[in-house]
Amino acid sequence: MIGIIRRNLRIALLPALCCSLFFVASSSLARAQKTGTLIVKITGIRNAEGNIRVAVRTDETNIAAATIAVIDPKTLTAEAVFDNLPEGDYGVAVFHDENKNEKLDFTDFGMPLEGYGHSNNPARRQGPPDFNESKFVFSAPTTTITINLIYWP
Repeated sequence: MIGIIRRNLRIALLPALCCSLFFVASSSLARAQKTGTLIVKITGIRNAEGNIRVAVRTDETNIAAATIAVIDPKTLTAEAVFDNLPEGDYGVAVFHDENKNEKLDFTDFGMPLEGYGHSNNPARRQGPPDFNESKFVFSAPTTTITINLIYWP
């Protein structure tokens, strides 16, 4: 008798279990975050020496993606493409690594020797902009931004 009850219980629970697994799987797919392509165009490059370093940030300290862009010597522009980037708020920082030493060089007085820029093109000043000034909303399928480099005399 107990064996029959267990068998009937399993048979009764099987469809409910299958349906619940289907709903969990479909809701997980619905919650999957959209991704897209971020295109960063860099203008105002003063020469074709070196390369452009580009970092996509999620906040002041975390880098979501980074790449090195090649300078077009004819137009003195560069472009960086980030594929499969999840939608969200980001800030982009770039600098012209003229001597290819992988860092932004400064004078003894703390002034940048190489060009730099940020998304939203905040005004030139001493020190980097606050992340909120350079933050923008990235949404799929494609977002394109342009950053104009700043050089100090």
